[in-house]
Amino acid sequence: MADIEIRDNRPAGLFEAYEDGTVVGAIGYFPLGDTPAALVVVHTVVEEGHEGKGIASALVREFYAMAGCAGAPVVPLCPYAARWARRHPDEAPLPPAGLVRTAEERLAASTRS
Repeated sequence: MADIEIRDNRPAGLFEAYEDGTVVGAIGYFPLGDTPAALVVVHTVVEEGHEGKGIASALVREFYAMAGCAGAPVVPLCPYAARWARRHPDEAPLPPAGLVRTAEERLAASTRS
């Protein structure tokens, strides 16, 4: 993992892992609410040939750390991120239930349009 660089591409809603200048994994997310906005994780992807290297775990861990520094709760709607959060409760505080419902509604509305 020493040669993996993680960058927040906030305008694109992507938290990306790079290896030798190439994107090898990403978290797709969107902000929800006011400052500090909650950050809603909708998917985690690792490119073919890069699986099994811990990239997805590193992305989620760094995402939670970044959000924590900003004081923003994370709503992990992505199944992988949700499983990771359950396994690492010390690094992944639970978001308020109302915030989760709001995030689910917004995601559902965006997929209908």
